[in-house]
Amino acid sequence: MHSLSRICPGFSSPLHRWLTWRRSCTHLFVGGLSYDTNETALKDAFDEYGEIIEVKVICDRVSGKSRGYGFVHYSSELAANKALKEMDGQLLDGRNIRIHYGHVDGKQSTQV
Repeated sequence: MHSLSRICPGFSSPLHRWLTWRRSCTHLFVGGLSYDTNETALKDAFDEYGEIIEVKVICDRVSGKSRGYGFVHYSSELAANKALKEMDGQLLDGRNIRIHYGHVDGKQSTQV
């Protein structure tokens, strides 16, 4: 991290760390997904907890099948926190899912 902060001075600034932390409080990592779970099913499962900005299921580039995890981005920290508490360990498409805070940056996000 020391060498990275020399290349990119803003990387370790308190403001950058706070913005990264704040952003991750509205993003949930969802692990343990069935390989058949798609973004529509994931959105439907999490929709009742608040307004969802985007949903992404990470897929294999070759087969196009789910890799077993994805992300849900809420518009508020309150909604994300409620979803995390209610959905962690629950069944979705026959699999117990694991939830924690986290986010992904990418161009293949599905806007909802």
